[in-house]
Amino acid sequence: MSTPDRSVKVVLQPSTWEFDFSRHASIGTLNTTIRQANLPVPEQIEQGFTVRFSVDVKSITNDEMTLLEIPEVLKVKLRMHDPNLRDGQNYPAYAMPDGSVPVLEASLGLKFPENAAETKEMTIGIPLAMLETPYGKHDIVLNFTGVKWTMYVDGKLLDNDFALGYPQWTTEKTWNIIPDAVSDAAIYFPVLLPQQQTSQTPETVPEIQYWTPSGHNAWVGDVVSFYHEGRYHIFYLYDRRHHQSKFGRGAHYFEHLSTTDFKTWTEHEAATPIEEQWETFGTGTPFVWGGKFCISYGYHTTRIYPREQTALPEQWNFLKVHGYTGAFNRNNITGFPAGSSYSVSDDGLSGFRKTGILFHPCENPSVYIDPNGKLKLLANYQSKGIWESESIDSGWRCVNPDFPPGGDCTFFFRWGEYDYIIGGFNGLWSKPASSPDTDYESLVEKGLDFYNGMCVPSITPISDGRYLMAAWMNVRGWGGPLIIHELVQLPEGRVGTKWMEEIIPTTGNARKLASKVTETTVYPSDVHSFMLTFRVNPVDKGGKIGLVFLGDEGGRNACELQIDLSELRAQYADGSMDDFAPGNEKSPRQGAGGAGFNYAIENLIGVNKPFTVRVIVKCNAKLGGSFIDAEIAGKRTMLSYRPDLYIQRLLFRTDGIKISDVGIAPLINN
Repeated sequence: MSTPDRSVKVVLQPSTWEFDFSRHASIGTLNTTIRQANLPVPEQIEQGFTVRFSVDVKSITNDEMTLLEIPEVLKVKLRMHDPNLRDGQNYPAYAMPDGSVPVLEASLGLKFPENAAETKEMTIGIPLAMLETPYGKHDIVLNFTGVKWTMYVDGKLLDNDFALGYPQWTTEKTWNIIPDAVSDAAIYFPVLLPQQQTSQTPETVPEIQYWTPSGHNAWVGDVVSFYHEGRYHIFYLYDRRHHQSKFGRGAHYFEHLSTTDFKTWTEHEAATPIEEQWETFGTGTPFVWGGKFCISYGYHTTRIYPREQTALPEQWNFLKVHGYTGAFNRNNITGFPAGSSYSVSDDGLSGFRKTGILFHPCENPSVYIDPNGKLKLLANYQSKGIWESESIDSGWRCVNPDFPPGGDCTFFFRWGEYDYIIGGFNGLWSKPASSPDTDYESLVEKGLDFYNGMCVPSITPISDGRYLMAAWMNVRGWGGPLIIHELVQLPEGRVGTKWMEEIIPTTGNARKLASKVTETTVYPSDVHSFMLTFRVNPVDKGGKIGLVFLGDEGGRNACELQIDLSELRAQYADGSMDDFAPGNEKSPRQGAGGAGFNYAIENLIGVNKPFTVRVIVKCNAKLGGSFIDAEIAGKRTMLSYRPDLYIQRLLFRTDGIKISDVGIAPLINN
């Protein structure tokens, strides 16, 4: 079997940062001779502080070791983490050769705004195994800017969180170190801001499909895409800790990738960085209006402050009185900014500027230009309906108050003679393009959706009449890898999905497992990540196949991909060595929750004659399990994440179907 060249790379932003410590004299220093000293009260703790020190990691016991401490403000420690505990920090993504997970953590005490008497610890940290030399000497910088709490190790930003509240540093503190582990500690007021270091040889990583941002706990959240002047843009909500940053408020913001050829992808500077403690962003859309490249978004401020302390009551009251929305400048309102806003860029690649205009009270605004050139908005999260306006900044009137129904993010696209709106995890509506907006019908209720396990997908037409769907996949919580599939459309307007050939992961030498498979056949899998292909040849009408992914000798923690041609149905289910899994997993029509685990799809396309099934299994330590991505007859795809499944064997089970040309190839870049 030949293996095509599918080389893809992502050119990353520089990961190295440099501090100029000569710009400010330190307020206090500690070393092997001076183990503790007094620290004065900062004049304005809101302006933050910087702590730098060197740590010599020799060994770690199961006991927690405090390296540096400013009582009630800061504690730095080494400890052993439970290798079986994958909480938001996901430390087991990097384990030592013996399986242990030593970690370095820094906790910042913050007085919580909602309760003046309460102090919460905000902890950032890293597994030491992610360092080139886990044991040895490392230079650490801890930076509290008033908004961000960040850990730099040997000049690289390795973890951060976004503050809510400030340290209670109202009295003089006595800080201390353990001198046999820590040397040359210094603290600076106010905070020092580092410069990102460029390099003539930019850092790159292979593969965009199933890509995640660098780091042990960093993931892709809601994705919005756009194609403009030959360039495909991906904006995604950057997530750490599965929505648990900023004490569970999420603290998301839009990062940005783009490509002109789908082979080389470029990571750009963040489009909507968090610059205030109240900021946390919700999903919007990119669009071009008035010659400017724009991206809309929602301020999810109600996750931090009560609604009555935000600008939302004022916005809703204006809408009630006037029948259309007003423009509110975030710098000239009495409450915290909330609702819809947008940023603009001259070239769509850099220099995005926040306008500060609140133009709608919904908190996930999907702004788009319809095929007739009208400026429209699909209101999501705390609102609903289709809205129109002559201007982005104000004057939005609702033209269809009950559709779409709000909730998760919705996106419009037109393909040929049909309009579609896809929504959230499992919503899909369609109408003839010539019909009014009131004629949308649910394709989910008809069982004709193209749900495939992706979370909150967005659809974008690109060149040559092609349409791409981009989204994220759930990994033990909110956020996961980036997934991009391509859409296919049938003459009657029905839409399916297939793999996008340009970005299929690179595989090694392929080999045949068998030319024919009947009844039950088991194959050992010597790689955890691979591409599997096989042909399905129905004997008569009907029949079914079960492909079981086995994680150990006993068949525990198994997953079955089942294709039932009698029912034109496929599903992921818990697998077994003994028999087919019951065919009772729910489809979206039947109420599937949309988390990409066990579920079914209905009304398969293109399976009335011999067809090919392709399956990619992606498994690595960061995922803590396996992704299974199946393409059926080039017309439907299905994804499932299986926690703690490390595939060791494959089992084919057939009934009324012949399987042939079974081949497997390892994934090269894992």
